[in-house]
Amino acid sequence: MTTGDTGSAPAPAIDGAKVEAFAGRMLSTYTEGMVTLMIDLAHRTGILESLAAGPGTSEQIAARAGLVERYVRECLGALTTAGILDYDAAAARYTLPAEHAVCLTGAGSMNLAPFARINTLLGTHLPAVAAATRDGGGVPYEKVRPEFTEVMDAMSRGLMDDQLIDGVLPVTGELPDRLAAGIRVVDIGCGTGHTTNLLARAYPASTFVGYDISPDAIGAARAEAAEWELPNVTFELLDVTDLPTEPPIDAAFAFDAIHDQVDPATVLEKVHAALVPGGVFVMVDIKASSHLENNVGNPFAPWLYGVSTLHCMTVSLAHGGAGLGTVWGEERAVAMLADAGFVDTEVHDVPDDPFDSVYVTHRPRR
Repeated sequence: MTTGDTGSAPAPAIDGAKVEAFAGRMLSTYTEGMVTLMIDLAHRTGILESLAAGPGTSEQIAARAGLVERYVRECLGALTTAGILDYDAAAARYTLPAEHAVCLTGAGSMNLAPFARINTLLGTHLPAVAAATRDGGGVPYEKVRPEFTEVMDAMSRGLMDDQLIDGVLPVTGELPDRLAAGIRVVDIGCGTGHTTNLLARAYPASTFVGYDISPDAIGAARAEAAEWELPNVTFELLDVTDLPTEPPIDAAFAFDAIHDQVDPATVLEKVHAALVPGGVFVMVDIKASSHLENNVGNPFAPWLYGVSTLHCMTVSLAHGGAGLGTVWGEERAVAMLADAGFVDTEVHDVPDDPFDSVYVTHRPRR
C-alpha cells in the first residue's frame, strides 16, 4: 500500500530574531497609533496652540487653554515621551520646539494636526466595516456625516489657502487668464465649498457653482460665501451623476472627489458633456499607482489604503457603487478620463502636498 502526497507543506523554520524584530515593530505601530489619538486630543482642546504660545508647566498650559490640569498633564506625558515635546524636569516645564510647532499649529498648509482626526473618526466605523467585510455592502455616506465633512475641511483648508491660487492653478496652462477674463465654472463634490469660494474671490469676473450631496456641507459653503460677500458663486445640493449639461461650462474642478463616487465613470462622462469644446477639467486626486507593487515603497501608502477601506471604498460599495477606493491610482485615473472622452491629460505634483496630484485634461475642441 502506498500513500500519496497529502498536499501539506513542511512547516517553515522560524527565525527567532525576525520574530522578535517584527513583534517590536508591531508594538511600535500600536504605540504610534495611540500617539495619533493624543495629538488629536491636544489639537481639539487647544493644548497645542497653548504650547505654541510658549513653554509652561501643566498648570500653566491648562490655564491658558481653560482645561482640567490632570488631563492636560497626562496628555503632555504622552506627547513628551513620543518626542513631540521637550521637558525640563527641574522646572516641570514643557516646550513645543518651534520646528514641531510649524507642523502641529497655525492655519497654514504645514499644520498636520488635523490629519490625526481622520484616524480617530474612521476608527469608530471599524465594527460596521468589519460587518461589511463579512456580509458585503458598506457604510453609507450619511453614517459618517457631519463629522467627515468637518474633518475633510480641516485637512484641506490650510493647503488650499496656501496652494490653490499660487500652486495648483499655475500648472493648468491658460486657465488662470481665462478665469480672470470671465468664464463659467463648476466644482464637483465641493464639500464645504472653501475651494469654490477661494476661486470666486480670486476671480470675480467668473461665475462658479459648487455641487455636493451633503446638506451640512452646502450650508457651510453658503455661509462662507455670504461672509465673504461673493456675488459670483452659488451652491446646490446635487448628486453629480445628474450634473446639468446646459448651460455649458468652460471649466470644472474636482478636489479629491471622483474616487469616492458611487458611479465615477458616469460623473466623468457628465463633466465631459457639460464642458464646451476645448473646456478644461482640473482633477486633484490621490498621488499613487494603480498597482500595489508600485506603492510598496510609498511611506504614506498604508494610510491611504486604510482610509480607503474605512471610508472611500466602503461608502461607494454601500450604495452598490464601483468602490474605486482612495488608491485607484494614476494609471486607472488616466484611463478613465480617456474612456470619458478627455484628451491631452497631464499629471502634475501639488506643491507642499505629498498626497495629491493635479490632472489637467480637456474636452476635444471638435
